[in-house]
Amino acid sequence: MIRALLLIAIGLVACYAAWLLTLWYFQERVVFQPPLRVPPSDVAARKISYQTSDGVQLFAYVVGDCTPHSAVIIAFHGNADIARWFVPWATAVARETNACVVLPEYRGYDALAGRPTYATSAYDARAALEYARAELGAPRDNTVYFGHSLGSAIAAELAAAETPRVLVLQSPLTSARAMAERMITPGLSLFWEMISRVHFDTVMRVSSLDCPVWVSHGDPDPVVPTRMGREVFAAAKHKGELLIVPGAGHNDVAAVGGRAYWDWLRRAVAPAATSQPDRGAPAEMPPAP
Repeated sequence: MIRALLLIAIGLVACYAAWLLTLWYFQERVVFQPPLRVPPSDVAARKISYQTSDGVQLFAYVVGDCTPHSAVIIAFHGNADIARWFVPWATAVARETNACVVLPEYRGYDALAGRPTYATSAYDARAALEYARAELGAPRDNTVYFGHSLGSAIAAELAAAETPRVLVLQSPLTSARAMAERMITPGLSLFWEMISRVHFDTVMRVSSLDCPVWVSHGDPDPVVPTRMGREVFAAAKHKGELLIVPGAGHNDVAAVGGRAYWDWLRRAVAPAATSQPDRGAPAEMPPAP
């Protein structure tokens, strides 16, 4: 009996170790999930090309007029999206804010070469910023970073390296570790430092940023819990405005939020002198009737 129990225990430990090894090996494929076989489509935006510092050719879409007097918003999409799907949203942003919107694509997405990883996401984000500055004239004092879902973590990482005027996060995750802990794997947090190759930590990043951080989140959000958006906002060193949209999920915050969402975003993108919110009054929408 003792021998049988010992063999069972050894088997369980071996299975658990194998599962941790699997998580270590495949974690970036879980974090980055390029949609497969996306059919071509017409895009009502200018397409630009540029190269990363490690030699990968990328592209982005530009919506709106980039002038020396307009804000430039660099908007990073989530893990299972592609940049061109965000063109209608960017068109509305340009109309509402008079900003120029840049939608960078990541390597490995939308037929681009390469494999996306935590490390390469920083190269890709930096390349988009450098192109926007060099070729689109994005002013250092009027550049806004926007990120949705996974893109919120990428935007926060870029902000930690190169501070924008404003950081706008929609449906943000608190950290890669917190998202991993939502998986049904007992004791995962104990081994996180050993197995993790993805080090996104938005809460830590915003806690030291010298720029306002604006956050919007749907409630309920089945993908990234609403509490994560609240925690990111609470951690921000400089708080902008928090918008919680009742009835919105993960991908429809703008559609459900409607006028309240666009007013929130317009205030975020507005020049600093006119965009200071009441720090004691988050802009939460009333519950849906």
